[in-house]
Amino acid sequence: MRSPKDNQPRSRSLRVFSCAVIGAGIALSGCSIFKPSTMQRGSLVEADDYNKLKIGETSRSDVMDALGSPTGHATFDDNTWLYVSMKQVLAPISFPQVQKQEVVVLTFDQDGVLRNLRTLHKDDARYVTMMPGKTPTPGTKINIMQQILGNVGRYNPLSQMSSTYGGSTGPMNSMNGGPGHGGAGNTLP
Repeated sequence: MRSPKDNQPRSRSLRVFSCAVIGAGIALSGCSIFKPSTMQRGSLVEADDYNKLKIGETSRSDVMDALGSPTGHATFDDNTWLYVSMKQVLAPISFPQVQKQEVVVLTFDQDGVLRNLRTLHKDDARYVTMMPGKTPTPGTKINIMQQILGNVGRYNPLSQMSSTYGGSTGPMNSMNGGPGHGGAGNTLP
């Protein structure tokens, strides 16, 4: 027959094992947080949708029915419509990565008939870099004399006193700032 002391190491190892299994389960359940997620942005226009458009036949209203409202128009030409879509992958502890990007450019003539259809992909993008240097802004550089003379007249020794001789309520602690009012202002009988 075994004594209770003999069962103690076995029950202790069983508790340690069960805690390890529970801890591993909790740790692995949190791994879904680290899974990258995708996010779709812009117009959800598929190739099947814009391949139905016929150059020289399709009107603006037909395009609106097939594709919906455009994402934007060209800057100086309302006859050029842009449908922009982008699929990004959001991974924890990193910047979002563009997985797929597509721009459908539709050009209409003055009568509203489709004249040109182009698709641009991620490889057609032109990346813009920042220029080194800084833009000067006027009025931000002052010399030592402007700093010294700029504060002349701003010092008020009575502003730090809190009772009778100043503070935010003025002389005589009146809210109106003048003597004789007693805080009531000018009233007529």
